[in-house]
Amino acid sequence: MGWLPKERRSAAPVSNIKVDRMKDYLHEKIQGEAEQITGLAGDPALLPVLLEIEKDFPEEGCSLQRLRQRFLSFMKEGMDTEARLGALVKAAVELTSQEAPGWEFIAARLLDHRFHRRLRQELSERQIGDFYEKLCYLVKEGLYGDYILKHYSREELLMAAGFMDEERDKLLNYSGLDLMISRYTIHTHKGTVLETPQEMFLGIALHLAMEEKQDRMEWVRRFYDMLSRLQVTMATPTMSNARKPYHQLSSCFIDTVPDSLKGIFRSINNFAMVSKFGGGMGLYFGKVRAKGGSIRGFEGAAGGVVRWIRIVNDTAVAVDQLGMRQGAVAVYLDAWHRDLPEFLNLRTNNGDDRMKAHDVFPAVCYPDLFWRMAKEDLNQDWHLMCPHDILMTKGYALEDYYGEEWEKRYLDCVEDPRIEKRTICLKEIVRLILRSVVETGTPFTFNRDIVNRANPNGHAGIIYCSNLCTEIAQNMKPIESLQTEIQTWDGDPVVVSTTKPGDFVVCNLASLSLGHLPVEDEAAMREVVRTAVRALDNVIDLNFYPLPYAKLTNRRYRSIGLGCSGYHHMLAKAGIMWESQEHLDFVDRVFETINYAAIEASADLAEEKGSYALFEGSDWQTGAYFEKRGYEGKKWEALRRKVAEQGMRNAYLLAIAPTGSTSILAGTTAGVDPVMNKFFLEEKKGSMLPRVAPELGPDTYWYYKNAHYIDQSWSVRACGIRQRHIDQAQSVNLYITNDYTLRQVLNLYIEAWEAGVKTLYYVRSKSLEVEECESCSA
Repeated sequence: MGWLPKERRSAAPVSNIKVDRMKDYLHEKIQGEAEQITGLAGDPALLPVLLEIEKDFPEEGCSLQRLRQRFLSFMKEGMDTEARLGALVKAAVELTSQEAPGWEFIAARLLDHRFHRRLRQELSERQIGDFYEKLCYLVKEGLYGDYILKHYSREELLMAAGFMDEERDKLLNYSGLDLMISRYTIHTHKGTVLETPQEMFLGIALHLAMEEKQDRMEWVRRFYDMLSRLQVTMATPTMSNARKPYHQLSSCFIDTVPDSLKGIFRSINNFAMVSKFGGGMGLYFGKVRAKGGSIRGFEGAAGGVVRWIRIVNDTAVAVDQLGMRQGAVAVYLDAWHRDLPEFLNLRTNNGDDRMKAHDVFPAVCYPDLFWRMAKEDLNQDWHLMCPHDILMTKGYALEDYYGEEWEKRYLDCVEDPRIEKRTICLKEIVRLILRSVVETGTPFTFNRDIVNRANPNGHAGIIYCSNLCTEIAQNMKPIESLQTEIQTWDGDPVVVSTTKPGDFVVCNLASLSLGHLPVEDEAAMREVVRTAVRALDNVIDLNFYPLPYAKLTNRRYRSIGLGCSGYHHMLAKAGIMWESQEHLDFVDRVFETINYAAIEASADLAEEKGSYALFEGSDWQTGAYFEKRGYEGKKWEALRRKVAEQGMRNAYLLAIAPTGSTSILAGTTAGVDPVMNKFFLEEKKGSMLPRVAPELGPDTYWYYKNAHYIDQSWSVRACGIRQRHIDQAQSVNLYITNDYTLRQVLNLYIEAWEAGVKTLYYVRSKSLEVEECESCSA
């Protein structure tokens, strides 16, 4: 009203009359638009939904008039109500833009209405009433685990149903709701959806709280609240499989491939079983003898690691992940292994196709010496050797050491004339690495000395490599064959093979949605982290394990991997530029808060339920964990004493996964990566879906800088700062353009090593499209 003359501004009665008339006019106009759309759709129940949308999205670009006009363009003769509602959803989706991002949520509201309408019809036809009756029906059909009904009474399940808040569907954007309905909710064998998003969240909560001894229904409520409020997402296998008959809840597994025919094929079989139940795999090939190595004293007999990796590649294609996608596996090799040059060409498009494996993801394990020499002078010799030759000559496995001890032994092997060396200029090795990186996005990077120096459980083993998405760093040990003998079973002979299980790593993952959390409120963050840690710890006991080795290791270490998504979302909401010191200072505080809360939660769980088996002698018990990270002050000293006295429930706590799918569910940015674009269209099943940066608007727009335009040094520095607070690793991508020289890419690797970064995931060239790993979508 400030534009009115002064005398007119004082005429309150006249102004109020005009305002009231304007309100009446607008109300009638909105009511009319809503009624027209409802009539066109042929669904009377749609009217209140449209009126609520108009109230919740008052911005000019989100008017019902625009929706009606676009809807009319999709209308065709003979369309039934279901098809018309589908066209209405499509109209809202196509109206989404960076100028009017609200349409992504309007489309979700309309999709939600259409979905519930269809579901009510399905339930009515099946004569299913309340939540308890639905669970009984789903169990009978083999779609829901009967263990839920066995653990909870009818009264408890109806009480749990009272926790559900359908209003929380409104937190989901179109992309998240569409993905949830199509992939995560329970479907019949013919593809009909029989579960709502809120029932999905509650079903997961019921599963995770199943074995709680005290306040079980309160834990059901807390687990449900953190999930349905999109504060925490569990990993894709947990979100998909919890509450179902085959409840394989873990994302990734890691196996150490032994240097024997039986051991190699056992590892390949392990991968097949993991893939069958939807898990990804990391395989360490650093112990397998190189091409030309000796077998039983016969020189030149060994075929080398590439031939075995090709079998792994074929297994990945043959044994898919529950029919959803082909198997996913990363293969790791040490930078000093004699087969390294051929390994670096696994996915490139040139060379002998018989030496290629295009469906695996190669990764290299680098010692500090490699990067130190690369920084000092690329014109030095680098010596590649066969691990079997070293074992036979020196009596030890070089890969079983790290740091100064590894370097001393490596140089001793280099000087030993009995060990055959493949000597190549370091510049040539680096060139092969960078050429593969630019062409394929791989190999991934695993800085083994940095990882093992920070290992809180170094007293119990060594970490050879990471998993499929480079965020896991846990003790590893190969499975050993002990004996095979013939025994008798019911009067018939049976062959029994005995193995020593080793350490077969399991990844139990979840992610804090930082963009949806009050990250600077320590008390609020503490409660969310404590709830997430408890849920993850419960996963260990409630899991279906595809292999007994996985079960034994998981329960020995009780390792979890709490990570995050929504990192860029968080920065943009806070008004912090990615390329700024403020960014580095901010995340230092945030991740210290998260780490403190996670350690405290695990220590309290240890007091309640007991420590993991190998706590004694660990860095947690001795206090070395806190010293290595420079944690000082009264608060940290009190926590250190608590850990020493109470123990730790979990050997490993934090790991940041890529969260490709689950960040879409939560409507936030993926992992700790910057956004690829503020707004873009993604093709899916012949249609274009809009992707909008979370909460994009005037207050956040300029804080969402596209990933490829960010100075990657800032990303590397931020990763190094976060790493201090993360006991495992981070799935971090580097984004480069065609303007980058190979020297600039090398400098990023060296900078990451100097910053104490443990692992690097893909290098994403602007001209390179790389598939996102969905196994670790925490």
